[in-house]
Amino acid sequence: MFEFVFHNPTKIVFGRGREGLIGSEIREAGCRRVLFVHGQQSVKRSGLYERTLASLQEAGVEAVPFGGVVPNPVLSHTRQGVALAKIQQADGVLAVGGGSVLDEAKAIAAGACSDRDVWDFFLGEPITAALPVFTILTLAATGSEMNRNSVVTNEESRQKYAISSPHLAPRVSILNPELTCTVPLDHSTYGAVDAIAHVIEAYFTGRIRARLQDRLVEAIVRTVMDSHNQILEHPTSYEARAELMWAATLALNGLTTAGVGGYGMPNHMIEHSLSAFYNIPHGAGLAIVIPAWMKWLAPRQPAPFERFAREIFGKTRAADAISGLETWFRAIKAPTRLGEVHIPAADIPALAENAHGLARQWGLADVYTPATIGQILELAA
Repeated sequence: MFEFVFHNPTKIVFGRGREGLIGSEIREAGCRRVLFVHGQQSVKRSGLYERTLASLQEAGVEAVPFGGVVPNPVLSHTRQGVALAKIQQADGVLAVGGGSVLDEAKAIAAGACSDRDVWDFFLGEPITAALPVFTILTLAATGSEMNRNSVVTNEESRQKYAISSPHLAPRVSILNPELTCTVPLDHSTYGAVDAIAHVIEAYFTGRIRARLQDRLVEAIVRTVMDSHNQILEHPTSYEARAELMWAATLALNGLTTAGVGGYGMPNHMIEHSLSAFYNIPHGAGLAIVIPAWMKWLAPRQPAPFERFAREIFGKTRAADAISGLETWFRAIKAPTRLGEVHIPAADIPALAENAHGLARQWGLADVYTPATIGQILELAA
């Protein structure tokens, strides 16, 4: 097991109706005026917007609404949020929605405490302060509710980059599984893919492994698959929604990688180019990239794939791990080929070059050259 420090400061408040506590939680944290970041229409259609405002008002917390966050949040809108937070002198940021809303809110929280352009942080400038972040989650997917990460797309340069800082870890996150029933089923599908992607990156690439961490990953993968299968049959099942929501949170809160060394996140690295160029759902892009990447990597280091095949699918060969996961992606109606999301094979060189820019940032450029990334994407064509 690799040496590690595990510290996760986020308070999770989990269960039915817990969103009504957000006002008191924010007030207890010492905030009195928050930038209320949300998406477009679903938060209002579901009634969550008004319930959140009521909770804030009851606690004496002023809300400055800032809506319009889109899937794959963009830099231009993030900059608008930073400017509004500064003008209104917000002392906290409340994100209500899925991972995209949470990610943009975190970037706003960092930008509001700096004179630099917020994109500088995505290019490597260290984050030294951020406004306190609070969240009410409506989609089980990214794990942003309990981690220090944020991803934003610069729509001009088509760079989808990430930041990570302890200053961005939410103070409090409200997780009511019932809220995930308010989003379309395909969003839940892509969220399930994303959660699996988060745990298998280190599982397959880590040079220093730990049996406990492998078993945690396998338990999360099985739970995500089983619970999402139940949701597809019974969309309002609270137990299935709860299992998936908590599994997705644990998938990227630092728990599964504690003690794992020398790993990377090549699937996310490659997928960021797909959604930066074509604005497809992140989980859909991952469902396309993962089987192709597995086919490329498995012959080079078959052992973790053989274990995955055994523990997840009850089979023995590395190829069974790949076919098993790809078959499940198809069964839940996630795309597994570029053509299914209208990405032409002719664009692969440009996508590979774009992904290599992120590979340089993430220290993966020596292995994942443009040629190698192109080979992987060709397997998804």
